[in-house]
Amino acid sequence: MQCLRCGYCCHHLSAIIVDDPQLGPCDGNLILHAGGGERCQHLQGDTPGKYSCRVHNYEWYEETPCFDFGQVESSDSPCRLGKCQMEKLKCRVEKR
Repeated sequence: MQCLRCGYCCHHLSAIIVDDPQLGPCDGNLILHAGGGERCQHLQGDTPGKYSCRVHNYEWYEETPCFDFGQVESSDSPCRLGKCQMEKLKCRVEKR
C-alpha cells in the first residue's frame, strides 16, 4: 500500500506506539495513541499529503502496528483511506 501522507491514520486511528524512539519497542516504552482526532506525537508536518513520521527510518519500525497497517489490494496500490481523505480535502478547497 502506498501511503498518501494524508495524516488520517496518525490523527484518527488507535495504535500502540513507541514513546521514546531512542529506546525502541521495549517494556515500559509502549503507549497508546488514542486517535479520535488526537495527533500522534511522531507525526511531522502540517499539510495533508505532505505529512511524514519521525520513526519510519528506525530499524525497529517494522515491528510496529503502523508498519503492519495495510489493505487487501496489492502493495503498490494507493491507500484507499488516504485517497478518500485527499478527495474530501480537495472538494472542500474547491467549494471556497
